Amino acid sequence: MPRIETRDRGRTGEGGMSTAGPLEGIRVANFGWVWAGPVLGQTLAFLGADVLKIESRARVDMTRTLPPFAEGIRDPDRSLSNHACWAGNGSVSLNLKKPEAIELAKELIARCDVVAENFGPGVMEQFGLGYEDLKQVRSDVILFSMPAAGLTGPMRDVRTYGLSLTSTTGLDSLTGYEAGEPIPMENAFSDPLNGILGGFAILAALAYRDRSGEGQHIDYSQQEAVMQLVGPAFMDHSMNGRTAGPLGNRHPLGAAAPHGVFRCAGDDRWISIAVRDEAEWHGLCEAMENPGLSASPDYADHEARLANLDALHAEVSAFTADAEPRALSAKLQSFGVPAAPVSNVADLIEDPHYRARETFVEVTHPLGFRETIYGSYVKLGRSQVRVRPGPVIGQDNERVFRELLELSPERYAKLVEDEVIY
Repeated sequence: MPRIETRDRGRTGEGGMSTAGPLEGIRVANFGWVWAGPVLGQTLAFLGADVLKIESRARVDMTRTLPPFAEGIRDPDRSLSNHACWAGNGSVSLNLKKPEAIELAKELIARCDVVAENFGPGVMEQFGLGYEDLKQVRSDVILFSMPAAGLTGPMRDVRTYGLSLTSTTGLDSLTGYEAGEPIPMENAFSDPLNGILGGFAILAALAYRDRSGEGQHIDYSQQEAVMQLVGPAFMDHSMNGRTAGPLGNRHPLGAAAPHGVFRCAGDDRWISIAVRDEAEWHGLCEAMENPGLSASPDYADHEARLANLDALHAEVSAFTADAEPRALSAKLQSFGVPAAPVSNVADLIEDPHYRARETFVEVTHPLGFRETIYGSYVKLGRSQVRVRPGPVIGQDNERVFRELLELSPERYAKLVEDEVIY
């Protein structure tokens, strides 16, 4: 079967580091969409893979409709949310409703190592791009499928988004105020989690192919991956017969007291504090300059503090109420107390640690405007990571169809005219 060419391996950039990542020479056809699919492609691209999102103006990806839009122009190529979550992915525009587009997709896949998708079970087969179809064009291809509940089982056809997955996996049953009703998680955090974990599954499949020469179809259940986040509650039920419920900010196993977030000075400003042992407790009392607190029989040991937790939290809240959270966190840390400010989004952008690690970077989009997107959460010791914003629809069409697939100028123009490449 055709192998993807190795491009520019051994180039060097600043400080003598290579600009070729560890996945240089690996090409990925990414049919993924919304958020999980983009982050999967982003992760592989940060590692050096050539990732090509397969999309079309006939069915615009949902994230391209999300505001804010660059320069206030409502256009699917200007969604700043899309540019952040699709960072590193390229774009090839194929209208998969047309048979010629399916054939072009297969020609591209023949030159790819990995195909990724997060549709429901059976969708790729409906396109004629199921695993058995893909093996006909490349025998060692790796197909990564990440449906909500896996490709088999009674729930295989369930349709979900990230918010649903926090319900089906039990996470929502654990979040909320003590003795209150569950409060569902606010955002679809399972999507980026699955994108990153899915990248690991693909790396394992690539390593297996290097050893055996064989590709495979990866059945990745998003909800089974997210379910790992309820591991402690699952073990507590299995071993102790307890079914966890909402606890507010209390430690689920009572292993820390005080344990919670406490209001600070300013509008909606908070600090998190967790005290696990006597050394940290005495450090907190010393930082609070409250010797009477440490001498009180109500807080004499861990069990006493747990028994009087509401009163203890009130004492801590009175101490934190007039403080600036970052400064107070530094003070408490200096006394050996685990503490951290509760950051809002604006704090993240200005945080000196994140700035030093380039967690957020300003880049120039191909359309010419400047924007801030996520930097690379993958840091490589031997090569530089190139961070690029999410693509314009079809920005790699010329490179893929004219150069890689060697379409003639006439055929390429005809396919564009007929909205096959669209």
